[in-house]
Amino acid sequence: MKHLTIIVPDGENNLSSIVGAYKIFSRANKYWVENGRKELFKIQLAGISKKVDFYDGLFSVTPHTHISAITKTNLIIIPSLNHNYLKAITGNKLLVDWIEQQYKDGAEIASICTGAFMLASSGLLDGKSCSTHWAAADNFRSMFPKVNLQTDQLITDENGIYTNGGAYSFLNLMIYLIEKYYDRQTAIFCSKVFQIEIDRQSQSAFTIFTGQKLHGDEMVKKAQAYIESKLDEKISVEHLSASFSVGRRNFDRRFIKATGNTPVEYAQRVKIESAKKALETSCKTINEVMYGVGYSDVKAFREVFRKITGMSPLEYRGRYNKEAAR
Repeated sequence: MKHLTIIVPDGENNLSSIVGAYKIFSRANKYWVENGRKELFKIQLAGISKKVDFYDGLFSVTPHTHISAITKTNLIIIPSLNHNYLKAITGNKLLVDWIEQQYKDGAEIASICTGAFMLASSGLLDGKSCSTHWAAADNFRSMFPKVNLQTDQLITDENGIYTNGGAYSFLNLMIYLIEKYYDRQTAIFCSKVFQIEIDRQSQSAFTIFTGQKLHGDEMVKKAQAYIESKLDEKISVEHLSASFSVGRRNFDRRFIKATGNTPVEYAQRVKIESAKKALETSCKTINEVMYGVGYSDVKAFREVFRKITGMSPLEYRGRYNKEAAR
């Protein structure tokens, strides 16, 4: 039998991701038994405290065991953390060290949402791809510049390390892991029982782009402000870089280092975010929205919109603006 460890970190964390992981894997185990096979996993909640309180003591979790009692595990699930990431990491140093050692001993690791901060603090994500909640992306990049953050991805899977996007999208990661460890049939069964969409790979449709401003490059900040003030215009990056007396290549390099996007990508994201808001809140036609954010080519607008959100402008409006879609 394999061993699954669901971590219960000290501090105010996300209870739902602990309970959800436990319930889904327990149901997968039961499904296997009902179909004449043995339970695949022994599932244990483990931490460094005998009891951890949640939501000002409204709920509490009593882990099955202390991490020191687990010498060998096959899969570790790290739940979502609170939003004081530094405090969460420093307050769980024993857990971080244990996770690092277990990975070296052959365990696979899955982090949920902001649990990626704990995983990244171990150094195990350096040079690897990782996802986390889109709202935590700027903080993550500034704290862990060696990690290849992929905020558009709902799930990443690299060298026995799995990460996922934010909030309740952890349910999609659980179904993904069920298929990895059990089989496709069990994953489909669990997706139907818990009514979780199977094979969802992107969190792009849920992202609210606010601009990456947690950097110290004042020139780039001014360039960002300029781009954001010219939503209805087509911006020339050559003209923009020249206005700062910086060569185009150096301008692009500094912009990418500061924001994670090229200037062109940044302008696209700002424009599409404005288009999304218009589609959500107004009855403007697709063309009116397109012209309002500086596009004149319908095909180009649709392609960029789909690249960033994972759906067409029409599909997006149908999902988020029922009144306009009628």
